[in-house]
Amino acid sequence: MPARIDPAQRRGQIVEAAFRLVIAEGITGMSLRKVAEESGLNIGSVRHCFDSHHALLTAAAEEAGNRMGRRLAGHPVERLRGLRGEVALDALQALVETVLPLDEARREEAAVVVELIAASRTMPVFRPIAARMGADLTAVLREALTALEVPEAELAAAQVSAVVGGLTFDALTPHGALSVEQLRTILRAHLRGLLGVSEPG
Repeated sequence: MPARIDPAQRRGQIVEAAFRLVIAEGITGMSLRKVAEESGLNIGSVRHCFDSHHALLTAAAEEAGNRMGRRLAGHPVERLRGLRGEVALDALQALVETVLPLDEARREEAAVVVELIAASRTMPVFRPIAARMGADLTAVLREALTALEVPEAELAAAQVSAVVGGLTFDALTPHGALSVEQLRTILRAHLRGLLGVSEPG
């Protein structure tokens, strides 16, 4: 009698396979059949967990968002209270960098999220999750900037969110072809201006 696979384990296996395919081929290259092959499961098992390409892509994007969220949790906003100068700048940059494509794992997550956001322009089914992911990031940034007593934290959070989006796109595509060093330097310059921290020396 074959061993039974835990439903949560099977679902995770499928999402991981979809994740890899979106990274390698984009959303147009991901199909339920390809995901079945990639995961080593039959198409019926995949359809039992996800009844559409849209549902599977959404699950892959949510997994990327969850991974980013777990890293953000390692930088609780409360730790920012009372910080000033370069110390505040270092702490804020460390928080923002958790969601930027600075290493292979973060590049993969960002690629999946960017694919979904781009798809949401023409596919209404993806608009709610794209909007929620943007709102969630802006909320975290607003809390962080409020803790650092940045004036007009709402506007400042929207600005940083826009910078994150632009840097991510330019780091993942030939549009900007940003290196990790360039990405971090640009981010730091923006955050330095936002916090009003003068250059050392």
